[in-house]
Amino acid sequence: MGKVKIKKSDVWIDMTPMSDVMVLLLTFFMLTSTFVKQEPVKVNTPGSVSEIKVPENNVLNILVSNDGKIFMNMDKTTDVQAVLADVTGQFGISLSGDQQKKFVDDPMWGVPMNDLQSYLSLAKTKMPEAIKKYGIPTDSVPGKTGDAAMSEFQLWVKAAHAANPDAKIAIKADEKTPYKTVKKIMSELQDMNENRYYLITQYKKTED
Repeated sequence: MGKVKIKKSDVWIDMTPMSDVMVLLLTFFMLTSTFVKQEPVKVNTPGSVSEIKVPENNVLNILVSNDGKIFMNMDKTTDVQAVLADVTGQFGISLSGDQQKKFVDDPMWGVPMNDLQSYLSLAKTKMPEAIKKYGIPTDSVPGKTGDAAMSEFQLWVKAAHAANPDAKIAIKADEKTPYKTVKKIMSELQDMNENRYYLITQYKKTED
């Protein structure tokens, strides 16, 4: 009896629908993702059971390192530009177009006004390492009166609210940050009648 030969046929699968789905998923994640700016120092926040979420937009972020250095940023480029123009104007500091662009492109700012020009004159590759040794001062500006008698920290906060009155304040401090530093920040905010702000922590379950 002769063998029955089964005709072999190639199986062809149309991958077009799968490609469409992958593109749609990629587009979805690109549009819904929130890009986190690189922070100049690593901060390990303390644990908390609070589930209150910090807003993603219109926020003045205050970062406090474990050795007490203070840095800030805002999520809108136009706000950062307005804040820079406000504070440098009060100190009579003139920045070049390239220096202004470096400031806006920097993930966070945190350099004393006396060192701002020299810092912004550095190459971009050197700025991330250089900013770590600075920090916004919380001491009153010497020889100034009126608003200028405020600390540089307070001047930055005031300028931020002038640029964006709806901006919320969020403080992110390291779990090893000295208590006196955090208390100083809160006291300076209270002196400005800024009594509402978020304290950023990492979520910790009660059973932990």
